[in-house]
Amino acid sequence: MSDTNNTPGTGDQTLEFETDYELGQDNIRPMGLDIHNPVFLVSSIVIAGFVLLSLANQEASAAFFGWLRPWLTSTFDWFLVLSVDAITLFCLALIILPVGKVRIGGKDAKPDYSYAGWIAMMFAAGIGIGLLFFGVLEPVYYQFSEGGGASPLGIDQSQPGNEYIGVVGTIHHWGLEGWAVYAAVGLSLGIFCYNLGLPLTLRSAFYPILGERVWGWWGHIIDTLAVFATLFGLTTSLGLGAQQVAAGLNEVFGITPTPTVTVLLIIGITVIALGSVLLGMDAGVKRLSEINMIMAVGLFIFVILVTGVGAAISRYFNVMVDYIVLLPALSNPFGRTDTSFFHGWTTFYWAWWIAWSPFVGMFIARISRGRTVCEFVICALVAPTAVCALWMSTFGGAAIDMLNAGGAEGVKATVIDAYKPEGALFGFLKELPLYSIVAPIALVLIVIFFVTSSDSGSLVIDTITAGGKMDAPPVQRVFWCTLEGLVAIALLLGGGLSALQGAAVSTGIPFTLVVLIMCYCLWLALRSEAKKRLGALPADKNKNARAGESAGVFFGED
Repeated sequence: MSDTNNTPGTGDQTLEFETDYELGQDNIRPMGLDIHNPVFLVSSIVIAGFVLLSLANQEASAAFFGWLRPWLTSTFDWFLVLSVDAITLFCLALIILPVGKVRIGGKDAKPDYSYAGWIAMMFAAGIGIGLLFFGVLEPVYYQFSEGGGASPLGIDQSQPGNEYIGVVGTIHHWGLEGWAVYAAVGLSLGIFCYNLGLPLTLRSAFYPILGERVWGWWGHIIDTLAVFATLFGLTTSLGLGAQQVAAGLNEVFGITPTPTVTVLLIIGITVIALGSVLLGMDAGVKRLSEINMIMAVGLFIFVILVTGVGAAISRYFNVMVDYIVLLPALSNPFGRTDTSFFHGWTTFYWAWWIAWSPFVGMFIARISRGRTVCEFVICALVAPTAVCALWMSTFGGAAIDMLNAGGAEGVKATVIDAYKPEGALFGFLKELPLYSIVAPIALVLIVIFFVTSSDSGSLVIDTITAGGKMDAPPVQRVFWCTLEGLVAIALLLGGGLSALQGAAVSTGIPFTLVVLIMCYCLWLALRSEAKKRLGALPADKNKNARAGESAGVFFGED
């Protein structure tokens, strides 16, 4: 590390982040591309090889992934749960510690967005297609499937006061601890990019302990792991979305959801995503995201009105109280007897959240400049948790009420009688008025979620594999968008839902170590920033200070 006597991460000294590293200096530019060597080459070759092997050996792939996911979730359950617990406690501590006063972007930085817009974008980035796929499925499954054997903590759902224990278990998976993972990664990227002037890549967060070595093989490994985690986390969502679109087409148009139909759907929606990539951020992802949010809010308002506003509000507050009371027990990995819930769902979810964290973290880092650490953590944890809980309790809770009343045959058929999770939402909507209008709207909403996830994910992966450069040639984003679709196809043909989940878990577990170490590095950086009582480094202090500013190019700012 040049021009400083301080060693990264030692003692109580104020850390310095002055470096001679030039943004993109390790990039190579064959055929007009601008790619980081070796991160782009290693990750793309390994992933392309995975696609070819999976498609060439579909039966073997199905058997492998069928074994892999349960083995991973039962072997590393304690590690995943304790890690997410530690990340959550770390984030909560930042709210009350003095470092919470540090401002992302420096003491004079001003927020780019209003609170409402900021929280809405954070929420939209973090949940993807998940609420539509799991909003009905998950609460109903915990409540009624396996003769009640899937109930969280083995709680008897037939007893008074436990009528919505399935909703409580769902909120656990979409609540505080999952969002803490996003907050930790997003805050790390925000501080190291906008306060300390390092490139917007995962490796930058490790500068306090690695120093200049972060630009070498240590950094290459970190960024390559981030690419693997992001891509397989995203393709899990894309695969689930494709299955749900296929189920919707069957409901709306009578098209049989065969594997061929699902593959064609992935190809078609990937082509739409490619068009969005080529249109750019403002005309593509941003516009689609705005449409997405309007349609999602409209669907929610419709459901809560026709199922009963009063019942929904009462149910929401009851399940939130139960969630807070049961959170310590739900977060404990030891002595668990609720194997179906704990191994089948919780450990998968934590690996999946971690796999998504580079993608969502990079996005929320960008939109959070100007916020203090304290308000960032509060808004990144509390607001999305509250909104996710409201959605789950409204959709899932209403479905539970219908089943208890002897209705919702479509939900019963797809979740309880035969496990066909992609059909749960449409089975629920069948019970509501105006199905012929609402079902096509839900179908379009799922497609747009699919497109925005693919498009945004390709942008983030391209940034990582371009060494943190935001203005790499569009053809590189086209490449990653295409590869995401191919991986989703390979996983669906090579094992279906089990393969999708197995891929997410297998990449999420090793990346958990990366996030844990990132939290330690973030603490060192925040402590240094608090001591200096300064924000971002002056422009002449660091040759890479422009890296933070260049993020605006990538995200469509003027």
